[in-house]
Amino acid sequence: MILDADIKAQLEQYLQLMEGEILLKVSVGSDDVSKDMLALMEELSSMSSRIKIEHTQLERTPSFSVNRIGEDTGITFAGIPLGHEFTSLVLALLQVSGRAPKVDQKVIEQIKNIKGEYRFETFVSLSCHNCPDVVQALNIMSVLNPNISHTMIDGAAYKEEAESRNILAVPTVFLNGENFGGGRMSLEEILAKLGSAPDASEFADKEPFDVLVVGGGPAGASAAIYAARKGIRTGIVAERFGGQIMDTLGIENFISVKHTEGPKLAASLEEHVKEYNVDIMNLQRAKRLEKKDLIEVELENGAVLKSKTVILSTGARWRNVGVPGETEYKNKGVAYCPHCDGPLFEGKDVAVIGGGNSGIEAAIDLAGIVKHVTVLEFMPELKADSVLQERLTSLPNVTVLKNVQTKEITGTDKVNGITYIERDTGVEKHIELAGVFVQIGLVPNTDWLEGTVERNRMGEIIVDNRGATNIPGVFAAGDCTTNPYKQIVISMGSGATAALGAFDYLIRN
Repeated sequence: MILDADIKAQLEQYLQLMEGEILLKVSVGSDDVSKDMLALMEELSSMSSRIKIEHTQLERTPSFSVNRIGEDTGITFAGIPLGHEFTSLVLALLQVSGRAPKVDQKVIEQIKNIKGEYRFETFVSLSCHNCPDVVQALNIMSVLNPNISHTMIDGAAYKEEAESRNILAVPTVFLNGENFGGGRMSLEEILAKLGSAPDASEFADKEPFDVLVVGGGPAGASAAIYAARKGIRTGIVAERFGGQIMDTLGIENFISVKHTEGPKLAASLEEHVKEYNVDIMNLQRAKRLEKKDLIEVELENGAVLKSKTVILSTGARWRNVGVPGETEYKNKGVAYCPHCDGPLFEGKDVAVIGGGNSGIEAAIDLAGIVKHVTVLEFMPELKADSVLQERLTSLPNVTVLKNVQTKEITGTDKVNGITYIERDTGVEKHIELAGVFVQIGLVPNTDWLEGTVERNRMGEIIVDNRGATNIPGVFAAGDCTTNPYKQIVISMGSGATAALGAFDYLIRN
């Protein structure tokens, strides 16, 4: 039995939603993955009379495709889609059976209108929480358009292929054999990369907003909901809904919810915002802010939005080390997500730069997968909580180097080592390794505000206790501000504060 009793019970409920018969074409050999795959196919078939199995020869063995009877749908799983990919399997079964995907009609039309042959392949790891978004988006496209096909490839099951194609980060997507992109991508982002993005003309006739929120993370979503509940005209511009929490795996300090995951929380935020009359402008990045009679926000696509008040909630991104090799080898051994990319370094030596909580958590995580972890900390002592430090020192395959400065990440076509300097002696040393995980904190996404809103030396927007900035009518919230604690629950509170501050400003002016 591949599925445990709980998952099986859940799955039986989902399979009742199937609308038509489907055929699983299975290509298996005598290896262990093949045996488990065949066992999973047989379990699925035994749970629904609408699921048939046919043995065949596919491009990769072991793999299986999900098809309508008499028609190849183009959805293939090379590897066993359990772990984070289990939902991708369930949705593929339902959607191929005829159940409509939960996608806006406008997006469905965009997909159906794509001309030409598109053969997508996505390399994943089953522990990656960003991969399912990409897999599910490309599967939807395959279901809706016969010219599109998609294969999910588990990098652990196809190690040799992953290595031969230089896969050192997941998800990595290939289109017709060429590298298409990496990292989490929504369906809309994929369509935009294919040339189906909304242009400036779609924004030309928008009336001025009462409140325009820039940023779609916890702070931005909270601000938009609080503003919309006041019955005022509210818009939200987001580069990607959910912001940085899309890259967060386990969340255990969101009060009243014992455990959730970033993508799940982001989906809930978006769903909540959509309950209200909020004009959501997704996949849009702001590039200029100017105070005139109204406040103007210019987007990268050239559109200009006007509003009586603006709430800036653009969040933060991973801080770079800023040494030679970091940019050159990003996704070629330089990584920022141990959950996603850790499995690709199984049995290899890696380094973690950073001795704070995130760095030590990453090192503990990786120690269970890789051969050896070296932690490099700039300060004389680690900054992580003592409980994490105790756990780290109990691990046999971890070395901690304190009071060292990273000089260079070395490599040829991918990372092969790291050079550092001992700060007390000035001695330069080099370690040979296959991967470097950077975990040194955050930098606010406020570069585009240079010369307008007042910021501190870290680039954080300076706000008062109502979220107001130095520009009348402009407010800010969340990780992009001087708020000292970068936490989801605090960002949500500051988003609500900024919205109430903006509403108060509108009443008085």
